[in-house]
Amino acid sequence: MFGTNNRKNQPPAVSAIATSLIAQGVTLRGDIDFRGALHLDGTIEGNVRADGDGILTISETGRVIGRVDVPHAVINGGVTGDVEIRDRLELAPLALIEGDVQYQVLEMAAGARVNGRMIHRAPPTVRQLAESATEVTRALTKA
Repeated sequence: MFGTNNRKNQPPAVSAIATSLIAQGVTLRGDIDFRGALHLDGTIEGNVRADGDGILTISETGRVIGRVDVPHAVINGGVTGDVEIRDRLELAPLALIEGDVQYQVLEMAAGARVNGRMIHRAPPTVRQLAESATEVTRALTKA
């Protein structure tokens, strides 16, 4: 009934995705590279990048003045600069992007605005992947 497994001695559970918050009223100047999730209520004056499965959320008070390059983004604030989303982009009603947007999957609510080009980037097809593999094989056999 009373085992030796004492919860007080165990380390706290940590989420699989670490979340960082930049609060309203905070301005960061410089480029930001992150992993996991970044929630922005303040302002970033610089480029924002994420690797892996990074998720950027910009609230209605959040703003980025610079380039955004992340796999997944939910934007309800402002971005002045180009936006490159490698997977999914969600634009909420208050989103305002002043720059070109590249995306693979797009969800855009009524009221969201983009002043720039919208460029769809299709995922590589099976045929394109096979052609790339064939080219690599040819190059290796020539070497």
